[in-house]
Amino acid sequence: MRYQTKGTCSTAIDIELKDNVIESVKFTGGCNGNLQGISALVKGMTPAEAISRLKGIRCGFKQTSCPDQLAQALESMM
Repeated sequence: MRYQTKGTCSTAIDIELKDNVIESVKFTGGCNGNLQGISALVKGMTPAEAISRLKGIRCGFKQTSCPDQLAQALESMM
């Protein structure tokens, strides 16, 4: 699934789930190293676990962040 982000430097997130487990996450744009790290950390988690860890994280003065947008994308898939 492709999710168009809102309010972040990244513009989209591509997410693959298999049997309710995160198989892969790829961000378009944003801070490449940090987003590769987030993608590696959530691989193998259930969407619910990732959402509980990432939802509400903010980036500076923004109301959201790339991790928060990933949580929102996962919520939209459930």
